[in-house]
Amino acid sequence: MNSDAVTPATAYDFDCLVFIGRFQPPHLGHLAIIREALKQARQVIVLVGSAWQARSLRNPWKFDERQAMIRSGFDDLDNQRLEITPLLDALYNDDVWVRDVQRKVRDLTSPANARLPRIGLIGASRGQSSYYLSLFPQWESVSVPLVEGISASQIRERLFRSLGSTDDYLSTGAYHDLPPEVVKSVDKFCKGIDYHCLLEEQQLLDQYKQAWAQAPYPPIFVTVNAVVVQSGHILLVKRTAAPGKGLFALPGGFINPHERLLDACLRELRERLRLKVPEPVLKGSLRGQRLFDEPHRSWRGRTLAEAFYFALRPDQQLPRLKPVKGGDHARWVALADLEPESLFEDHFFIIQNFLGLPADLSTF
Repeated sequence: MNSDAVTPATAYDFDCLVFIGRFQPPHLGHLAIIREALKQARQVIVLVGSAWQARSLRNPWKFDERQAMIRSGFDDLDNQRLEITPLLDALYNDDVWVRDVQRKVRDLTSPANARLPRIGLIGASRGQSSYYLSLFPQWESVSVPLVEGISASQIRERLFRSLGSTDDYLSTGAYHDLPPEVVKSVDKFCKGIDYHCLLEEQQLLDQYKQAWAQAPYPPIFVTVNAVVVQSGHILLVKRTAAPGKGLFALPGGFINPHERLLDACLRELRERLRLKVPEPVLKGSLRGQRLFDEPHRSWRGRTLAEAFYFALRPDQQLPRLKPVKGGDHARWVALADLEPESLFEDHFFIIQNFLGLPADLSTF
C-alpha cells in the first residue's frame, strides 16, 4: 500500500507505527492511540491478538468482528493508511510470537525513498506496551498517555452481568467508553446466540466461584492433560456441556488427592476414554511433559495443567476408543484439521508446544 499520494512521507516522524492489542472490544482508549499513530506515521499497523481462538468470556469477538469495529471509528482516508491483521497467540513461547510479529511487520512495510523504514511501537503509558518494548529493541517506542478509567476487562464484565438484556445496560450509559459504531456492533452481538452461550458460561463461573467463596485463599487447581499422537492424528474429546460446549479438548481432568501426575493422566485415558493401548506401551511412548501455567488459561480461575506427550508408533490402524456413557466424545483428529478456534482454552498452544506447529496460520 502506498499512501504517499495522501500526504508526503516527509510530513511524518515515522514510516510505520505498530500497535498490538486484543481489542476485546475496541474502546475509546484504543482509538486515541491509533489516532495519535496516524498523526505521527505514514502507515499504521494494528496487530489484533488472540485471533482464531474460540469465543470465551475473555475473547468474545472474532478477528473479523474486531477489525470491523476498529475501522468503523475512522474515515476512508485514515482507513487507507491502516493495516489491521490477525495475530495468533503463542502463550508458551515468546520467541515464536516475536518472530511472527517481526515477519508480519516486515511483510507489510516497504523501504521509503530507497532507505530502510523507520518503525516504532506505540502504546499507552503503563500499558502492556512496556512489556512489548523489551521484546522489540530494534524499534523505537512511542508512549501515549493512558486514557484513565477505561478497561476492556471491566466492559466485558459489565456486559456479561447484564442478565441477557442490553436495554437497561445501554440506558445507564455503561457504554460511554465505546465509540458509537462499536456500541451498535456490541448491541447486535448481544442479540445473538453466541452472547447467550457466553452468558450461560458466566452463570456457571459464578456458581463455581461461589462454592469457593469461604476459602481462606483463592484456590489453585491442578489438572493433567494427555497429548496422544499416532500416524498424523491426535486424540481429542468433544465437549458436550458448557463451558466450551462443542469444542475439542485434550483428554484430562483433575488429579485425585493421593495420586501422582502421570498416574492421573493414565487413569483419565483408561477410565474416561478406555483407550485400547496397554499402560506399559503408553509409558514407553512418553516423549515429554511440561507445566502450563498462563494465569488466564482457564475459565475456572488459577488452574495449572501438567501435560504429557505420548508419541505412539505409526500403525495403519489407530487404537480403538470406547468412551464412558455420558462422557465427552473421543475421536482421532488429523493434525491437518486442527484449528485453534475449535479448541478449548489453551489446548491448541499445548499441542503447539509439543508438536512445533507454526504460530502463523498462513503456513499451517
